[in-house]
Amino acid sequence: MVTLPLPWWRGAVVYQVYPRSFADSNGDGVGDLPGITRHLDHIASLGVDAVWLSPFFTSPMADFGYDVSDYCDVDPVFGTLADFDTLIARTHALGLKLIIDQVYAHSSNQHPWFLESRADRTNARADWYVWADAKADGSPPNNWQSVFGGPAWTWDARRGQYYLHNFLSEQPQLNQHAPAVQDATLEIAKFWLDRGVDGFRIDAINFSMHDLALTDNPPATDTGPRTRPFDYQQHLHNQSQPEIPLLLERLRALIDRYDGDRFTVAEVAGPAPEAEMHAFTSGDTRLSSAYGFNFLYAPTLTPTLVRDALAEWPDAPGIGWPSWAFENHDAPRALSRWAAPEHHATFARMKMALLLCLRGNVFLYQGEELGLTQVEIAFEDLRDPEAIANWPLTLSRDGVRTPMPWRAGAPHAGFSDARPWLPPGPDHEALAVDRQEGDPLSLLHVTRRMIALRHANAALMTGTLTIVEASDRVLAFERATPDQRLLCIFNLSAEPVDWQPATPDAWRVIHSTGHADAWRLGGFAAVIAERVA
Repeated sequence: MVTLPLPWWRGAVVYQVYPRSFADSNGDGVGDLPGITRHLDHIASLGVDAVWLSPFFTSPMADFGYDVSDYCDVDPVFGTLADFDTLIARTHALGLKLIIDQVYAHSSNQHPWFLESRADRTNARADWYVWADAKADGSPPNNWQSVFGGPAWTWDARRGQYYLHNFLSEQPQLNQHAPAVQDATLEIAKFWLDRGVDGFRIDAINFSMHDLALTDNPPATDTGPRTRPFDYQQHLHNQSQPEIPLLLERLRALIDRYDGDRFTVAEVAGPAPEAEMHAFTSGDTRLSSAYGFNFLYAPTLTPTLVRDALAEWPDAPGIGWPSWAFENHDAPRALSRWAAPEHHATFARMKMALLLCLRGNVFLYQGEELGLTQVEIAFEDLRDPEAIANWPLTLSRDGVRTPMPWRAGAPHAGFSDARPWLPPGPDHEALAVDRQEGDPLSLLHVTRRMIALRHANAALMTGTLTIVEASDRVLAFERATPDQRLLCIFNLSAEPVDWQPATPDAWRVIHSTGHADAWRLGGFAAVIAERVA
């Protein structure tokens, strides 16, 4: 029996770049594609497998690129299509894959499709967006609420109807129920696949279809924090519709026409997204993986949290392949959520080891390899529309989107010669890339060693995962293939803890962080051991 090689993305490490904040090449204070290209060597030096670019498409920037007005061009603030071609060529020359965002749930209200759709009720694109008549009293068609605050409906006088937007009013909802819209979506994907991209991260895919009957959402039953009207509802009808996997099957059929293993990952947010994530990734006709939010907003990192998240993705037939992230462009920096300042250095090493030992794909957000912290942004400096609208109750996404620090002592830490679009973190210059390059004990070097360890051990890349212990302080699990067994142990507390396997002499430590002495783990320490007997 011939065993087929696994696709490149199974167990891969993916590095997320937020283009506005990575590197500015032309001195306008905003990062751009040439800036990314100039710093690809840094990304490659980490040993990652792929780069994921957040949106760089033409956009009015109401939501900083997630409101797209031309899906097949580059916004001038980021450069040109030629700059993109240069970037992808350099990415591939370095042995990396390139993944880009696709935003299929909504467009910009400046997109030509929407401008035509809103003109009247009979034009060729009249049904490309979600339109509905007012109620008899002139109020919106139903009670759906926007993620960013207020009703999910805006009145348009040209059509004499309301249009749906699950996010900003500048982001009208595409009607993915319409075959013509799906066809146009696939043409967008084809444009970028023809240009050489290696896959897509699909934004807010569970918002891509709505209940055609426009049924009211019921009230929320949870007791969680409520800072927006959106939080007061169960989102049964404005999202998460059963037709979504059929759209994904059409996308997968297109992708499978291309040579090589293309990677697709769904972003799925919500209080209990696992059923959708499994539906989107089941079998061989849908997406490669799904990207959840288990850790992105968690106020603390606990053994129970990790155990419960992993339990949703057993190694069983019909269950898809997960992707994990501790940080991204929408969520606060993990160090600021999970550790006191005096523990940041030790905790960051343990956190990196834990992330890179998980079963699934691993996503690193730019600056995570440096141990960057969340930045407090003054109200007058805010750019995030959600934070401005819900100030001060909603945590600003701007605090995780601040500029990447490249060189200590340089203007704006080497990000730009001009004032950046967001203020740099006051403690970030001390964590700059050049400073950490000179310190073999820095988190940057720890990250490289840990990624190399992952790639060198099949058990960490694709092996099974079995929880050994998830107590108040200790998380321990085994990663295994038929040829290898690894034991991964993490002390998630600040105090030392004694922990050892039943047969300690049968294991050889191959990696440790913090202060680990044999089987005595210091505060926030990690130990990875290989079975030798």
